[in-house]
Amino acid sequence: MKSVLEIEGVKKRRENGGILFELSVPEFSVSKGEFVAVVGDSGCGKSTLLDILALVSRPTECSHFQVGFDQNENPIDVGAFWADKHETALADLRRRYLGYVLQTGGLLPFLTVGDNIRLPLKINGQSPNEDLLIALAERIGVFELFSKKPQFLSGGQRQRVAILRALAHDPELVLADEPTAAVDKNRAEEIVGDLYKLAKDRGTTIIMVTHDHDLVRDVADRFCTFELNEVSEAVTQSVCHLN
Repeated sequence: MKSVLEIEGVKKRRENGGILFELSVPEFSVSKGEFVAVVGDSGCGKSTLLDILALVSRPTECSHFQVGFDQNENPIDVGAFWADKHETALADLRRRYLGYVLQTGGLLPFLTVGDNIRLPLKINGQSPNEDLLIALAERIGVFELFSKKPQFLSGGQRQRVAILRALAHDPELVLADEPTAAVDKNRAEEIVGDLYKLAKDRGTTIIMVTHDHDLVRDVADRFCTFELNEVSEAVTQSVCHLN
């Protein structure tokens, strides 16, 4: 199966108040259509990893980092972009191929639901396929909300809209950072199910961060976990393992 993302020897160091935290990713490879759950407690490096995978946080060290999308004949060397500080190329990759679901939805309050959903398409200069958007919206129960502003939606409704927005421009990789943090257990299960089904039907790769292993146990193809090591009183290392 085609590899969408391949990483080797990536490290990210951050210092806060004299305490050094290092996230180490010896190897991380995800194939097209996989659902990978990034699971761990607060402070283990989940969001740091997602920021690296989302091409918004530059690694401190990087031996190998490439992406392979269907629209490109050859893999793209992201490591070279990082090394050359080629921010324009990184931004172009994010805009064209990635979808992002934030913890709180991240919807713009001054836009209607419909306009929020169409926003990634507008940014990409694409004309929305209204029939497809309506079909997807009806499937997850948000079509009747298209004319409303986000403040009039429930937490679960906002997250469903955020998922649809992340999928609207047909990205090849969707990254979700604790997308169920603001809703109850039943809503969380429904949201994960919606995200899984919509993405699987379209062959989209999903990487989802969560602290709740049980929530993703039945949908994840693989799990990314973290091993915390206290190297010294001032240095903590978190090693990422993908199984």
